[in-house]
Amino acid sequence: MSRPTLPLAAYGAATWLAQPLTAPILKSRARAGREDTARLGERQGHSGVPRPEGPLVWLHGVSVGETQSLLPLIDALRRRDPRANLLVTSGTVTSAALLAQRLPPDVIHQFAPVDTPRAVGRFLDHWRPDAGLFVESEVWPNLLLAARARGVRLALVSARITEGSARGWGRVPKSARTLFGTFETALPQDRVSETRLRTLGAAIGPRLNLKLLGEPLPVDEAVLSRLQSVVAARRVVTAVSTHPGEDAGVATAVRGADPEALLILVPRHPERGTALATELNAPRRAAGQELAPDHTLYVADTLGELGLFLRLADVAVMGGSFVTGVGGHNPMEAARLGVPTVTGRHAFNAAEAFEGLIGAGAALQVADLAGLEAAVGAILTDPDKAWRMGRAALTFAAAQARTLDDAMGRLEALLPR
Repeated sequence: MSRPTLPLAAYGAATWLAQPLTAPILKSRARAGREDTARLGERQGHSGVPRPEGPLVWLHGVSVGETQSLLPLIDALRRRDPRANLLVTSGTVTSAALLAQRLPPDVIHQFAPVDTPRAVGRFLDHWRPDAGLFVESEVWPNLLLAARARGVRLALVSARITEGSARGWGRVPKSARTLFGTFETALPQDRVSETRLRTLGAAIGPRLNLKLLGEPLPVDEAVLSRLQSVVAARRVVTAVSTHPGEDAGVATAVRGADPEALLILVPRHPERGTALATELNAPRRAAGQELAPDHTLYVADTLGELGLFLRLADVAVMGGSFVTGVGGHNPMEAARLGVPTVTGRHAFNAAEAFEGLIGAGAALQVADLAGLEAAVGAILTDPDKAWRMGRAALTFAAAQARTLDDAMGRLEALLPR
């Protein structure tokens, strides 16, 4: 590899000097609930899990959405070689908790090392991956450069880069080309990301948006049956991944659409559940308060049960799209269950998914909370419309699987035999 550019050399020197601060910073984050105290060693490159014998493919995504999107890729890799050793790394406590529920038992999870030279070196020395598949926009200079120097074959899959990030990398074009050049191929989510990545020097492959892929969310059938009997014939709206500033407004809109409907609020960050239940005077699942027939609002602040609450829904409302600065969330989990979806206008993070679903007649986008009230009301009061939207959602979701086949063909050359 070529010598690091001045900005990358400066970054490497700064992170080397900052290494003594890593431990106290991680401990402080653990006290705030942002790190797993029992697994802080992993963040510094130490692993208590032995490396299995044989080739190893490493997959990395930073948070919940990214790591969940890796699941169909993991399934494809296991179908390609059932004996393959797979390591998944992520960077957040919530993502680790969800992966613990959804990863196959023989797939290893570790927290990703912080991007300091020693932590990265320990991690790579221990795991010795043959290939590394990074999802979306994970570009960590020390990690990528050290991995490539060790001969790890890297790909950026379901690649997404924002206008701000592209502009920032554009100020240091030689450094951008060096870093994005560590990836032997980049599979962009959409046309805009493809253009930006090509400008930054990435080797572009076929498009792949992992967030459009996947199997229906799992569910405990006994719990689902019990809650279906509680809900009975009532109309249900499930608001998915809501954020501060929109919960009360969504609740008011749903109440205006149908005063008798049950609204299930699923906050993006479950730790908000206590405050949210207090604010809205609602029962809370994580507190052990069961859903009852007379409830009109219920806070579902548990991990791993979204499949349950979407299966109860007549309509899904996507959170993060009625406030600025979040960008909305992926609607495909609802689509794969045939649930009509409504989003606000601030949904740029899931623009491609909504473009496809809206075009297929499976989702609606509204300008504001007044529009949400009208859209939810229109779906709840027209069973034929709801059925057509649900069928369109299922059809659109099923059609996305072909893109993974094309991507696996491009990745095949990087994967160990």
